[in-house]
Amino acid sequence: MYLPGHFAETRVDELHRVIREFPLGSLVVRGPHGLDANHLPFELDATAADDVRLRAHVARANPLCTEAANGDEVLVIFHAADAYVSPNWYPSKHEQHRQVPTWNYRVVHVHGRLTVRDDEKYVRGVVARLTRTHESATGDAKPWKMTDSSPDYIDAMVKAIVGLEIQITRIVGKFKLSQNRDERDRVAAAEELAARGQSVLSGAMLRA
Repeated sequence: MYLPGHFAETRVDELHRVIREFPLGSLVVRGPHGLDANHLPFELDATAADDVRLRAHVARANPLCTEAANGDEVLVIFHAADAYVSPNWYPSKHEQHRQVPTWNYRVVHVHGRLTVRDDEKYVRGVVARLTRTHESATGDAKPWKMTDSSPDYIDAMVKAIVGLEIQITRIVGKFKLSQNRDERDRVAAAEELAARGQSVLSGAMLRA
């Protein structure tokens, strides 16, 4: 990933925040047929600072389960909110006419080593934690839980999936938030995005 210094995000807590707030990651592996990508919601476990891991699950029928080997190097890409930025939103454009469009975004690239976990207890734990996390975010008065379904049905569903664990070896963040612009241009663009409903990206730009 091309990473100019002014867009590099090195604060680990901010990188972890993006993963937790935007947990759908693109898992890229190199298999026998070349590069392949699967799009999965991940759980981040940063309990031990020196052993941070991602966890997820896939269908047992997914070729990844047989084509990937334990210890394979993988890449997981997480995308936060993104948006087009028009030069018309920069105050300086109307004075100098020397600006061009751009696209602002935040991405986190996680490099690590994959382990396929065909272990019912492990899989149930991943599913239960992901469910609790995302059901709590729905705001429903009575969030769904695994015990809402019959035990036989849940047993069958769990048998149909396999766990994945990625031990993180390197994490790289690129937060392209107009940090290379004058502050008045960055703030004006952020305010315009907020007015257009892009409050998450706007907030990130104002904090940059």
